[in-house]
Amino acid sequence: MTVTSVHDPSHREALWELEDAFERGDLISLFGRCSVTYEGRAASDLGAGDRLLVLKPDGAALVHTDEGRQPVNWQPPGSEHRAAVREGRLRVVSARTNPAETLTVAFEDVQQLSAMAVTGGRDLTLHGSEEDLRTRILERPDLVEEGFEPKATERPSSAGPMDVFGVDADGTPVVVELKRRRVGPDAVGQLARYVRALEEEVEAEERDLAVRGVLVAPSVTDRAAERLAERRFDHVALDPSPE
Repeated sequence: MTVTSVHDPSHREALWELEDAFERGDLISLFGRCSVTYEGRAASDLGAGDRLLVLKPDGAALVHTDEGRQPVNWQPPGSEHRAAVREGRLRVVSARTNPAETLTVAFEDVQQLSAMAVTGGRDLTLHGSEEDLRTRILERPDLVEEGFEPKATERPSSAGPMDVFGVDADGTPVVVELKRRRVGPDAVGQLARYVRALEEEVEAEERDLAVRGVLVAPSVTDRAAERLAERRFDHVALDPSPE
């Protein structure tokens, strides 16, 4: 595999590398200080900052910051990448015509540029999914707790479908939220919304009937554990697939 990696290139050097990479159909990453402008169905401007720009040979363009997994700006596959140097500064444009959208990344400096050919492995085989976790629980409800009885999966509620709904040994309603990997406090918040929605449903019928929440996940962060304790929810450490 041919890999091109250049540290601190000049704007003109970066342009030459980009043009060659576009021609080869490489996957490209650029890191540097830049501003980002989007024009299309809406418009947005992102001021100067250190960011990562990823250009894929299928036309996708992604602008990442140091937070979150989602790009702050992006263009979908099918866009066309081009680059130029304007007033001594590198400018990368990703555009498409239907609908008309343009993402422009103007660099003040480029700290690193990498280009490489990426092949194979487009078919993803997923192991250990939340569906596997649900199947384990439906086959062995005691993995949640002794006496747990599943009643429904994807049960509708005002907060969305619950992963598993059931009752415990005392007949108390239980909402079970499934996660296939280690989770943080957001998962506890999601479970809380389902529990609250179910409480609102049963309130008119049995005002004293409590609703329990159980988070099933391989592990949780310390902050998630604190949130679970605050809400008196339970955590069951369970992997999607048995060893």
